[in-house]
Amino acid sequence: MFPEVNLEQLNATNKNTLVDHLGIQFTKIGEDFLEGTMPVDHRTVQPMRLLHGGATVALAETLGSVASVLLIDIKTQSVVGTEIGTSHIRSGKEGTSVTGICRPIHIGRTSHIWEIKVMNSEDKLVSLVRFTTRILERRK
Repeated sequence: MFPEVNLEQLNATNKNTLVDHLGIQFTKIGEDFLEGTMPVDHRTVQPMRLLHGGATVALAETLGSVASVLLIDIKTQSVVGTEIGTSHIRSGKEGTSVTGICRPIHIGRTSHIWEIKVMNSEDKLVSLVRFTTRILERRK
């Protein structure tokens, strides 16, 4: 499903963005998944020093958006997020990292729906996310 992608190039596109600021890195790409990690540190915790839910959602939206971009013709199409729903199951602890694994639920002509599981360093579920993107034709 996903084309062959150089992870180094994919990560380089995030320089000077929120993704870069949060320390999100794409780590693996497979036939039907995209994986990325994010540190649980001063950039991504809330005042109680636990993973901030908003940072978790940013990781998930990043993975889903990039997964959609990998499936479109970027010369004629663009991707926008339209809906995201997150269930936070447990917290992430400062000094560790979390890993998001993004898999498709639906790949249509005008929309994609993704499931992103965010796991802690003990491979336990932190958050479960469903994210929808809309595929738009670029204006000429």
